[in-house]
Amino acid sequence: MFHEASLVATIVVSLSLAFVFGIAAHRLKVSLLVGYLLAGIAVGPFTPGFIADQNLASQLADVGVILLMFGVGLHFSPKDLLSVRKIVVPGAVIQIVVSVLLGMGLSLLLGWSVGAGLVFGLALSVASTVVLMRALQNRRLFDTDRGRVTVGWLVVQDLLMVVALILLPPFATSLDGGAGASAQELDFGNLAVALGITFGKVAAFIAVMLVIGRRAIPLLLHYVAHTGSRELFRLAVLTIALSVAFGAAQLFNISFALGAFFAGMILSESALSQRAAEESLPFRDAFAALFFISVGMLFDPNIILSNPLALVGALLIVVVGNAGVAYLIVRALGHSIEVALTVAAGLAQIGEFSLILANIGLSLHLLPERARDVVLGVSIISILLNPLAFVLKDWIRARLQQKTDGTPPEQDKVDPELPVTTLRQHAVLIGCGRVGRIVCDRLLAAGTPLFVIEETAEIVDKLRERSVEAISGNAADEVLLHAANMEAARILFVAIPDAFEAGQIVQQARLANKDVEIIARAHFDAEVEHLTRLGADTVIMGEEEIAHAMLGRAFEVLAEPTPRPTLRPV
Repeated sequence: MFHEASLVATIVVSLSLAFVFGIAAHRLKVSLLVGYLLAGIAVGPFTPGFIADQNLASQLADVGVILLMFGVGLHFSPKDLLSVRKIVVPGAVIQIVVSVLLGMGLSLLLGWSVGAGLVFGLALSVASTVVLMRALQNRRLFDTDRGRVTVGWLVVQDLLMVVALILLPPFATSLDGGAGASAQELDFGNLAVALGITFGKVAAFIAVMLVIGRRAIPLLLHYVAHTGSRELFRLAVLTIALSVAFGAAQLFNISFALGAFFAGMILSESALSQRAAEESLPFRDAFAALFFISVGMLFDPNIILSNPLALVGALLIVVVGNAGVAYLIVRALGHSIEVALTVAAGLAQIGEFSLILANIGLSLHLLPERARDVVLGVSIISILLNPLAFVLKDWIRARLQQKTDGTPPEQDKVDPELPVTTLRQHAVLIGCGRVGRIVCDRLLAAGTPLFVIEETAEIVDKLRERSVEAISGNAADEVLLHAANMEAARILFVAIPDAFEAGQIVQQARLANKDVEIIARAHFDAEVEHLTRLGADTVIMGEEEIAHAMLGRAFEVLAEPTPRPTLRPV
């Protein structure tokens, strides 16, 4: 039965186990990624029971990578990428070079060839796109400076890996490649042509996206939005993300991830970008889970016993070496401890590009099979450990900050680039969308001192033009709530529609100020109960208020005397 419907079986069994293990991970207060990886191991070929179709799972994982990077691009404009170029370009290049040298050193100690060391080092130098994006997403760091630096660093890494994939085949013959390699010579002329074509394709893709995509994509979404069909709009968002990524891979030899990222980044300038992000979110989460399942399916626990020294050495390069080098580079370039630690924690893992490089090295006879197994083992273990890297980041930051300026660790929670507002007895508004905009206008008209936290940078810019104190980001980040001086606020309006994020905000606000009046919005009775339990004083359910308004007007009409009909003469 499973063989007759392998696609359905792969999706159903994989997601079901991911849900079960995800619930267990949540109960144990560890990252959901751990549950997803364990689900992949459970349906992989190295454990008893049902074995999912690995090829199908890998292709479904590609869809998850596309949707995830598209969502990242929606929160990342070309202006953001250019603003961090002075740190991410030299930083990523230096970090990759150092990581490659460390990998080559380990490979020589293990008795591998120079070619094997080069591929091995490259595989250990590049972080997983999906893991890093999920980490930033879970910690609401996309719209912070440290988030933009980390994303920009990853984009440069991915671009350099695209170049590496082009260079490896022609260089393979001069790097102790296959048999007979010494009889062949490296053709630098063909290599230069190949590199020229590669860079030309990347430039052409970027030009097409900037010249045509910047106009065509927003126009298409605006047209669909005016049809009034949410179903069509959701389909349009998915079509744009998938088709641009697929076209980038097929026509320009650019990875799915980079193609989708640029598509989202172009669309980020549209007023519909926030709605596009909301519509793609459920699909993004489901397919991203399939990515981690597909990685888990590759893991053979025997690797730990067969190559323990190589595994530990490579793991130290990734978790300690990459993170340490990144931290030193960012600090040397003049950025804060918080930025340096965020980049370091994000780079302390490897993933999909590392597996691609290892497989190509194996096919070119550059890399021994046991080296590919080591890369795979390091990928799994580093992904499992990455949530701990972010926990360790916070601990190290507190200690370093205390050592440098004497600030107690418990007070060192604020990004130095986000000063705390001087407003007191003020109103704090979370979200300035359809509901929040009305609240904002009425409060300003009444002369109420107001501080706004809104994810969309364009809305924040417009508020600042009206002399309203506002910051961009997700208010579930305690750094942003602290910047709003929640301790001194009189009232908090949580006007965002997502009850899960609203619950986190309400809970953190209540901890910061037990006396603040909290007013939130909800769609269902369960959400009202959820927000009230977490500390909201008043929860307004939109549908209920609409019904009250309609009934109020109806009773006014019914209370009026019915006019007598005018008699017309016969």
